[in-house]
Amino acid sequence: MHRKVTKIAGIVTRMNYEAFFAGHLDRLRDEGRYRVFAELERIVGAFPRARLHSKGAATREVTVWCSNDYLAMGQHPVVIEAMQAAIGAQGSGAGGTRNISGTNTLHTALERELAALHGKEAALVFTSGYVANETSLQTLGALLPGCELYSDAFNHASMIAGIRHSGAVRKIFRHNDLRHLEELLAAASPDTPKIVAFESVYSMDGDISPIGEICDIAHRYGALAYLDEVHAVGMYGEHGGGVAERDGVTAKVDIIQGTLAKAFGAVGGYIASTAATVDFVRSCGSGFIFTTSLPPAIAAAALASVRHVNTHPELRVRHQERASTLKRRLAAAGLPVMPSVSHIVPVSVGDAALCKQASDLLLDRHDIYVQPINYPTVPRGTERLRLTPTPLHSDEHMTNLIVALQDVWQTLGLSPRVAAE
Repeated sequence: MHRKVTKIAGIVTRMNYEAFFAGHLDRLRDEGRYRVFAELERIVGAFPRARLHSKGAATREVTVWCSNDYLAMGQHPVVIEAMQAAIGAQGSGAGGTRNISGTNTLHTALERELAALHGKEAALVFTSGYVANETSLQTLGALLPGCELYSDAFNHASMIAGIRHSGAVRKIFRHNDLRHLEELLAAASPDTPKIVAFESVYSMDGDISPIGEICDIAHRYGALAYLDEVHAVGMYGEHGGGVAERDGVTAKVDIIQGTLAKAFGAVGGYIASTAATVDFVRSCGSGFIFTTSLPPAIAAAALASVRHVNTHPELRVRHQERASTLKRRLAAAGLPVMPSVSHIVPVSVGDAALCKQASDLLLDRHDIYVQPINYPTVPRGTERLRLTPTPLHSDEHMTNLIVALQDVWQTLGLSPRVAAE
């Protein structure tokens, strides 16, 4: 057993690490916040079905309603074929960091494609969206002299981490509150470098930011506008360039950050901006410099997916229709679907333990997998089930989900109304 030995006034005391860890985990369980991972085996051609593996139980098929593979591109033949071809031609790993033998022709082709998608001069690929945010914001905040970072109160943990680790002055503006943002910026010195960091689609509530207005305010006070489009790239805009493209304001955004792991069905993250901005992060960002680059096969899959999604707007049309239909049907069934103007469909529970029980009942009784969303991902008292319909969720899937939710709500005595109303 691991123990820390210290001396206090000549008396030896010991820290029982294992007891501390176990006690903390017990508290998480008591609060209903202990995270249990569902062990899934994805089935090519059967999405949203997957095989659930449980210790001591027979493997069975379940319907997944919480995947971030928003367009089901993770199983698309074009993506699979590109990945298989790259593995056959180049093997598995990249062979090093981007600086030391790890820059592949597929990486550079992918970066050119992403820059073109967003109408920017250049792009830079990272190993994940989290790393892209953390590295970029940390690097910019730390090296711009006297930089101040202005962050939306609902920003993702990766953005918060990058801002904190930069050591720069950070100021939080109320969620999507233009007046508050302007008040904060107006109080700063005009000569101070500033960055306003925010998201387009906020993934837990499904609301969307006023991108153009935020960029206008940022530029009015000499700030760069940094936009996280992780939950929007591929799914909004004529070519899948995100909400900024849909709203015609891409040119106003100085730095766009996105992911390859959601709508594009692969893994990785990126930024797109001016050539100088991208080169600055490439040359100075330790989270990029010292990380082994994505395997060529992953880059090939992502490249094929970006190109396919770019040229198939019907995927976005179907995706939005499925989300709208599900929200309408949930409301008609008397279930507490929360307001959302995006493809995110949150269903309110309002209690961590009950949220976990609802998730368990859906899985055990109805073979439906929806992960509970509890604190700290969302504030206490706003716990919910977060549904993510895809183009491959059928009307029958929706009917089965609604019947299952009604059964669970009745079993647990949950309120049919949204807590915020």
